[in-house]
Formats: sequence, C-alpha cells, structure tokens
Amino acid sequence: MTTGTAPSALEADRLASLITTEEERFRRSHPRSAELWQRAKASMPRGVPSSFQDAKPQPIFVSDGEGSRVHDVDGNEYVDFHNGFGVMVVGHAHPRIVDVVSARVRRGTHFAQPVEDSIVVAEDLQRRFALPQWRFTNSGTESTLDAVRLARAFTGRERLLKIEASYHGHHDALMVSVEPPPDAMGPAASPASVPQSDGIPAAIVQLTSVVGFNDLDAMRAAFERHRGEIAAVIVEPAMMNCGIIPPDPGYLAGVRDIAHEHGALLIFDEVKTGVTIAPGGATDRFGVVPDIVCLAKAIGGGLPCGAVGGREDVMSLIDEGRVAQMGTFNGNPLTMAASRTTLLDILTPPAYAHFDALAETLQGGLDSAISEHRLPFHVLTMAARGGLTYRSERVRNYRDYLDIDKAPAYLSWLYQCNRGVLMAPGAEENWTLSVQHSEQDVERYVDNFREMARDLRG
Repeated sequence: MTTGTAPSALEADRLASLITTEEERFRRSHPRSAELWQRAKASMPRGVPSSFQDAKPQPIFVSDGEGSRVHDVDGNEYVDFHNGFGVMVVGHAHPRIVDVVSARVRRGTHFAQPVEDSIVVAEDLQRRFALPQWRFTNSGTESTLDAVRLARAFTGRERLLKIEASYHGHHDALMVSVEPPPDAMGPAASPASVPQSDGIPAAIVQLTSVVGFNDLDAMRAAFERHRGEIAAVIVEPAMMNCGIIPPDPGYLAGVRDIAHEHGALLIFDEVKTGVTIAPGGATDRFGVVPDIVCLAKAIGGGLPCGAVGGREDVMSLIDEGRVAQMGTFNGNPLTMAASRTTLLDILTPPAYAHFDALAETLQGGLDSAISEHRLPFHVLTMAARGGLTYRSERVRNYRDYLDIDKAPAYLSWLYQCNRGVLMAPGAEENWTLSVQHSEQDVERYVDNFREMARDLRG
C-alpha cells in the first residue's frame, strides 16, 4: 500500500446510506432486466440459467458485447471487468475469433471426430504448462472431474485432499467445504468436510478431507492422519474464490513435496489462473509443475472449453483403457478453432505486456486513493486478474476472508455498475481484463473508486 496516514474504520451508517442510494439508482436504470427476471422465474429456478448469475440487487440481462464493452437490455453500456467470470480475456467479438469461428461454422460445427486444430492446441499447452499429454473437456468441472479419476486410478486410492473454500466445479467429489458456515467448519487445524449442497451422498463427502490454504503443517498432519489413503491434493495455486489469495513463498513446492513423499499426486486447478496470470498460468508464474493441471475458461476464446494435462505415466492410463475420459463435445471443432487462435495469435507476449501495463495503472491509482482516504483496503494484481480486498491486512486463507465486512464490496460493485463498469458480483470475485481493454477503460474504474472513497469519508 502507498505510504500515508494509517487506515481507519468506516462509518456503518454512512455505508448503509450509500448502499440504499446506489441500489435505488441501480433499479431505476434496469427496469427491462427486472421485467425479464420476473418472467424467467416462471421457467427457470431463481430466474437464471446458473445460480451464480442471481446476485443482488437483481441480475443484469446482457444484449451484446464488443471489444471491452457490453450493453444490457436497458441500453446501459459498461466497460466489462466481469468478462464472463474470467473467460473473455480476448475481449468481446474479437475480429480474429469472429473470423475463425464463422469460417468453421460454414465448414461444419460438430463431427465427434478429431480435427487438426486439437493437435495444435495440445502442442501449445505442452509448451505453456510443461506437461506432455493433454485431453479436452467442455468446462472446468469436467476437467477437475477427469483429474480426480486419473489420480484415483493411478494411485489406487480414493481419498482426496482439498483446500477449504476452493471451488473446483459442481461434481460431487469436490463440492465440499466451498463456503462452509463458521458454525460447521470445525477447527482450523483439522477442518470439517461440509457438503456445499443437498443431494451429495455422505459417503462421497467423507472421502474428501480439507485443509486451510498456505498451511503446510496442516497439510502434513492431514497426510499423516490418512497415511496411505490420499490419491491427490487439489489446489488453486492462487485462490480466486475469496478475492485473490496468493501462495506464500515456497508453499506450492511444499505441497508438491509432501504429496510426493506420501505417494500422492498434486493437481493444480488453473481454471481461473490458466493463461490469465502468465502465459503458462500459475505453473509458469510460480515455477512449480504439478502432476496434473486443469484448464478451462480463458483458453477457449469465449466458447465452452476445458482441458486436462498430465505426466506421461499418469495420462498413459487413458492409453491403456484403464481410465475412461470421453465426451461427445470434447475437442469440438468450433472450440478448437477459437482456442488455436486465442493461444497462438492473441495471447502472445505483447498481450501479457499489455496486461501488466494496465495492472500497473490500476494498482497505482487504487493504492493512491486508498492511502489518501485512509481506507482499510488493499489491492492485488496479477496480469489480467486482480481485485480489491476489503481489509488492510493480507488474507492468507478462507478464515481470514471471513473477517471481511462484505458491505464495502457490495457498495463498490454498485458504484462501478452505476457508473459504467460491470464487475463480477460479490466480495469473493475479482476483475478480468482483456486484450481489448485500454488505459482509459481501467482509469474509469479508478475514477469510480475514487468517487466512492470520497463519499465514504464524507
């Protein structure tokens, strides 16, 4: 944080008053979205295709997007910092993506047969992530599901070890302790395994053990408690579901070493970090190569996508027919065309230099406003990803995150939305930039934040 006067607490009454004012402004400018939401409730639970899309004060129905901008059904224009929960690193309707997908549509959209582009994409992922063998999926959920199956088959074990509050998709094995309530999560040294949803068999939940992030002692203890049982530890190398929580120096290498000492595999869930925080994601940025890596989101150029990569001996289980990895839409021609262009033509070294320059503008401007107004916040940026954390002290794990007052994060979302910047909802989410964002786009975010900072201090 920029040197300045020490941060001080926010006034709760002022915060509540600003939220009320901004909610009223939001509702006045989104009547058509409100109408569509009410209509949608008659045919879709909660009125949305995915529960993540139902966020207060109401969902925003989007009509179109181009470049760094999107428009909603009420005619409002936004600089898009949401970018589809991190998918649209290429920006909206990127001309090269439009061209290759349009050309592919005219040549046929699905065959359930391999196409040459799938080889090119796999070869580029080899280069970026330093893992030799790849298979494709259609989402991050499918990628982590396949990774778990491979690890269990390779080790002959069934137990998984995951990080408290990391989200790894919506399959039963890993929908455990994603947002555990404080009264159910157990002690920090040995967290309880809490199902995220009804409908998950207790026997499945019991096969998934949980530890806190950035805690190698707890990791060692969990392996000792379940000696010879753990197939793999799966970790987001930088947690992206509680804002952004980076790993401590040496943490990821320590996790790898502990897992290998106990005959288990290390799985990186890079669905959010892959190709966004570095060309080879967290594997590249932090210099630790896992046994299996899971990708999705940004590698597909805006189309449904996913990939799982691994060591030769692990992936050979698919060659041998011991592990079934399949899917009608795996390696779909549209996705492969978009992915090839994304990886080879768009997310090139100049793109990452652009991300770093935008991140520097955001970091400097936000740090300055936080210091000037003595706000108890801090900023973290990693290339295309970044976000505000609404407390002064660094967050190292989920339990630190629970100490954060969520009201300032909600107010920030309202300020940005009401002033033309679309953010992903919630204190736990962060921004994603695209290659089509400009310095003026990110300065708009900073200007909106400065206005909120002044209003918070009166």
